[in-house]
Amino acid sequence: MKVLFILFIIFSMIGCKTYSDDDLKIFDKQIQKYLKKQNIQCKKSESGLYFKIIQEGKGEYIQYNDKVSFTYKGKLLNGTVFDNQQKPVSFQIKELIAGWKEMLLQSKPGAKIFMVLPPNLGYGSNDLDHIPPNSILTFEMNILNVE
Repeated sequence: MKVLFILFIIFSMIGCKTYSDDDLKIFDKQIQKYLKKQNIQCKKSESGLYFKIIQEGKGEYIQYNDKVSFTYKGKLLNGTVFDNQQKPVSFQIKELIAGWKEMLLQSKPGAKIFMVLPPNLGYGSNDLDHIPPNSILTFEMNILNVE
């Protein structure tokens, strides 16, 4: 699991493949089909991130320079769990993949969120051990603490 965290940092610093408008439309249709099949209602941001705030947090919104502790579960659209962090992990927002950054900056401590990331907001065309290139990813995240 620690390898995946290191990859979070590395791939967030390295640019991902640039996707065409057609690519982004295809990813969006796949996400909509998945959400419909799973009967999940989500909001969509301008970047293409789909999200649902399951539980509102309390206090101030998370800021870009904050360090956040959280647990999470990551899945591929086919339901395969590729990571399940049940013990809290801590990262600075700036170290995370684009989709996580975007969602966390809209959240408060104590929030529970669900999100669906198209590849351009996740790991892009990178081929990771348990995540194929151009994968659409889902995450359930519990934000525990903010420093």
